Amino acid sequence: MLKVGDSAPDFDLPDAAMEMVSLVDFRGKKSVVLYFYPKDDTPGCTLQAIEFGDLEEQFERYDSVVFGISRDDCISHAAFRDKHGLSVQLLADEESEVCRSYDVLQERVKDGVKKMCLVRSTVLIDRKGVVRHIMRDVVPKGHALEILKLVKEMNR
Repeated sequence: MLKVGDSAPDFDLPDAAMEMVSLVDFRGKKSVVLYFYPKDDTPGCTLQAIEFGDLEEQFERYDSVVFGISRDDCISHAAFRDKHGLSVQLLADEESEVCRSYDVLQERVKDGVKKMCLVRSTVLIDRKGVVRHIMRDVVPKGHALEILKLVKEMNR
């Protein structure tokens, strides 16, 4: 299981515009906030994306970049982004490889059927590529501000 102090697992994922984003490109330059969310265009996920987008300039002031990651595809991300005017970059992990490497999947049983579900989680990675904070089962409302406070403390 991923722990604070571990090196963040590297990844290359496409964003809503189908441009590749590589975690390694930020090493030595910016801290990275990865927020994992269950599904595009659902109430909690929309609220969370809007709140992160509203604080984007403040994250940038602290040399930080924010990415939302779900298992939805690029087309779904683009529709979600466009429908709500989102500015936060959304990354598509259709194969769930990054979700597995960050330990954000959990098996749940619904109506007698086992299913792997994404647990709303956020991982804060410092400029050196080290995991500094992991939050699981987060509540969307106010979460972006909570993460911004951690980024400010980390980047003092």
